[in-house]
Amino acid sequence: MQKRLPISVCMVSGAEAHRIERTLESVAAWTSEIIIVLNAEVRDGTEEIARRFGAQVFREPWKGFVGQKNSAAEKCPGPWLLNLDADEVVSPALAAEIQRAVGQTAKPRTAYEFPRCTYYCGRWIRHGDWYPDRVRRLYRKDTAHWAGEEPHAQLHVHGPVGRLRSDLLHYSNESIAHQIAKIAPYHADFVRRRLAAGQATGIFDLTVRPPWRFLRAYFLRLGFLDGWPGFYIAALSAFSTLTRNAMVSEANLPKPTSP
Repeated sequence: MQKRLPISVCMVSGAEAHRIERTLESVAAWTSEIIIVLNAEVRDGTEEIARRFGAQVFREPWKGFVGQKNSAAEKCPGPWLLNLDADEVVSPALAAEIQRAVGQTAKPRTAYEFPRCTYYCGRWIRHGDWYPDRVRRLYRKDTAHWAGEEPHAQLHVHGPVGRLRSDLLHYSNESIAHQIAKIAPYHADFVRRRLAAGQATGIFDLTVRPPWRFLRAYFLRLGFLDGWPGFYIAALSAFSTLTRNAMVSEANLPKPTSP
């Protein structure tokens, strides 16, 4: 029987019955417990799947990503916490590295970060803006907390952070259509933040930033090595940069007057 590590897996989840099983399978055998804060209104079977893996499920109203993640962390007994999303899978290589990191006594770390590799359009994306996409997810309890501006929750760590080399596998975008649908709320949040800060969009943001994003992702960060998906990712990054800045300019337009 595989030895269980003193790690609490903490997750927040919405309606994820179609993919959360793969995530739970990757950690259930070697972690001590799984704690999930589930959106109160979810009724798609996510809770039933989670409980099959021994997870403790707490239904709570949505408080935003920061609030939900902190709520899940508070419920974990620790001493180590591993935060995961329902579209992420811990690879066997990463699980082995985590085991060594948690058992390390020399030069102890408060937290660890590791690369996240995304599966997109039939291949693993290993270049461009999407890789290595390092994320901080493994940390000692009571030494870190979630903060940041919605929807971009960030783990603030008090102490030294170590680096692991193996990948966290990311199945976030099931199709191009799914990805495009996800972008719109992020654009709206970007516009709200810019307007709240009193920031306008200049000609530089509209004419220089978009092509620079493409050139950086496709050429400087070798996105061309990822085939046509690499080209599309770089082009979409440029388009997204142009669109959200144009939306800020649009929001600052004077209201129309009668002709």
